[in-house]
Formats: sequence, C-alpha cells, structure tokens
Amino acid sequence: MKKNNLVIAGAFGFVGVALGAFGGHILKEMLSVEMLEIYKVGVQYHLVHAVVLLVLALSGKEYLQKSFSFIAIGILLFSFSLYGYAMSGIKYLVFITPLGGTCLLIGWGLIVYESWKQTKS
Repeated sequence: MKKNNLVIAGAFGFVGVALGAFGGHILKEMLSVEMLEIYKVGVQYHLVHAVVLLVLALSGKEYLQKSFSFIAIGILLFSFSLYGYAMSGIKYLVFITPLGGTCLLIGWGLIVYESWKQTKS
C-alpha cells in the first residue's frame, strides 16, 4: 500500500479531533441544537472512518488501496458537507452528503469483496 496512506490517515484523525473540539467548545454556543447534532454526525463518521483508514494503511495490503481511496473521499464528501451545512446553513451542501455516504459504502464493500477474493486465491 502507498506509504503516504499512513500520513493521510493520521491527518484525517488529527483534523477529526480538532473539528470535534471546535464543535464541542466553540460551535455549541453558536449553533442551534439541530445544527450542532448535524455537525456531531459529521465528526462521528469522520473519526470512525479515520480509524478505518489507519487500519487499512497499517495492513500494507495493496488490494485494499481502492477501499482506502473510497473511504477517504467519503469522509471528505460526507463529513465536510455536514460541517459546511451546519455552520453556514447552505442547503445545497446536503445534496453532497449522500455521495459521501455512497463512497463510504463502496469502500466497505470493497474491503469485503477484495478480502473475499484473496481467500479464494
């Protein structure tokens, strides 16, 4: 697997913790309860999938590279569209969120499929 994937996974983790702290300490005073919940969903998915990226990077399995890429793109589209919507109220951002969710699902599906293929070889 690419050597920079560990850096990417670490960066996603770092940013996820920073954005979680930002939401918990600063945004809680600025956002409505509903918007803060939307922001928290973004942080939750962001951090969970940052850990998945870390595991994939540490596995060193080349056949999981596509999974890594789809999950990284999924975090960007899913979580960051929720962050943007929660902080700005710009409605069209929520139309990006399902694309991110789809990328996350594809990433998970590829983990299953590629791993299954490896056991059949």
